[in-house]
Amino acid sequence: MSFEPVWGAIIAWYLFLAGLGGGAFATSAFLGWKHPEAVNMRKIAHIIAPVVVIIGLLLLMVDAEGGLHNPLRFALLLTNFGSVMTWGVVFLAGFVVISLVAVVLDFLKRSIPVWLDIVGTVFAVCVAIYTGVLLGVCKTFPLWNNALLPILFLVSAMSAGAAAVLLVSVFRHADEFNMVGVLKKFHFCFPIIELVLLASLMFITSFNSEAGWNSVMSLLVGEHALLFWIGLVAVGLVIPTALETWLLFFSPREFEESRKAHYLSAASDVGVLVGGFLLRYLIVIAALPVTIVVPML
Repeated sequence: MSFEPVWGAIIAWYLFLAGLGGGAFATSAFLGWKHPEAVNMRKIAHIIAPVVVIIGLLLLMVDAEGGLHNPLRFALLLTNFGSVMTWGVVFLAGFVVISLVAVVLDFLKRSIPVWLDIVGTVFAVCVAIYTGVLLGVCKTFPLWNNALLPILFLVSAMSAGAAAVLLVSVFRHADEFNMVGVLKKFHFCFPIIELVLLASLMFITSFNSEAGWNSVMSLLVGEHALLFWIGLVAVGLVIPTALETWLLFFSPREFEESRKAHYLSAASDVGVLVGGFLLRYLIVIAALPVTIVVPML
């Protein structure tokens, strides 16, 4: 008989911040490719990436009390490459090193090599996917043990990373913010993809077991329904999509670059960040394990 860990808000924050950091670095690489003139926005992304991931790792250490009291236990994770956690340590460590190198190069006013952008983006994607795989190894929780979850977390991570970069940039470097139209259009697509993936995840989970059904129902009509519908769906996905649809496709060009439009865009990005955290929090706390019945002898 196996026992699964019970995780809560701290782990949700760790999953969110790790994905956010990966998404921020990938956003920087995208800017270097499509908007090389957005130099300051790239620097913002480079700072966000390692900072939020390091904060997330500190939260993880606080949650893992045994490792907090005996940090050498974390080193043991590097001895088992058949473990998802071992690969997570490799991806996270590599990502932090690469993202810190980018910060140092910015500080020295040196350009970021293309190879560093590519390698950093690969590690960023691995980190974002890993946050979903980490939950998926807990096979007795149907809501976690689903092949769509890593993909959902990856899309959400890219969305949150772009939102964080755009949110800071709209106040710090509005001139560059106005120029990154391609990034904004890519960012606009992410919540829509998330909504489709989330619906698919819940549909599949609800039919694979009683525990899966109960987990999904707790989100749709149960104790977590209010937070799910208002926090995640409305604030995190629908409202940002509606705002960005109007700003990108229906508002006059002169309004799109106005301060009022910037505030609306900022509100949209805040909603995306709220939704990114709530996605992970709700999936963590709503998951119910499969009940194992032990026959009486």
